[in-house]
Amino acid sequence: MTTSRSPHRRTLAVLAASTALLLSGCGSSELGGGMMGGDDGSSGGMLRGDGRYHDARLSCPAPATLPGTTVRVFLMDMGMMRAVGGVAPMGSPMRLVASSRSVPAGPVSLVAENRGWRAHELVVLPLPDGAPAGRRVPGADGRVPEDGSVGEASASCAAGGGEGIASGAVGWVTLSLAPARYELVCNLENHYANGMYQELDVR
Repeated sequence: MTTSRSPHRRTLAVLAASTALLLSGCGSSELGGGMMGGDDGSSGGMLRGDGRYHDARLSCPAPATLPGTTVRVFLMDMGMMRAVGGVAPMGSPMRLVASSRSVPAGPVSLVAENRGWRAHELVVLPLPDGAPAGRRVPGADGRVPEDGSVGEASASCAAGGGEGIASGAVGWVTLSLAPARYELVCNLENHYANGMYQELDVR
């Protein structure tokens, strides 16, 4: 009788151990922080992706209350050490990810968090009808034209324009956006060509 129940007990033990292992694999580093980040100021597992993107701890926060709809924009790059300035060689993997892709018209506060090693910025450009994000052609200086720009966040720990958001710093801007399609870009040298853009639809 004991020997006939032994295989069942072993099977149940294996199933229990497998379930525990699976559950432990879904820890807070990948799911708990999520896109909006964890309590430690990290941007969360969804943004780190495969772990190669730097995830700087923030040195300063945006104001707790900002007008209108707030959209967090994460600015990221790969690398093993802090880089001076924002110039990047072509082919350096970079990302710009907004917490929302669609917002209502009116006041919109964009909070740009620089999680990367390099300096970054956030510029808001109108998208022509039918044009997808990421199709602008950079000039010889590695930047795209900013014709029609509706605003930017490029100051460290402050609102509005500046010299670039330093690693681990936050910049923000509040804009009154009419219904249209916009492109959020980092326009420091080669950053757009390296992948730092995303569409934002205002309805």
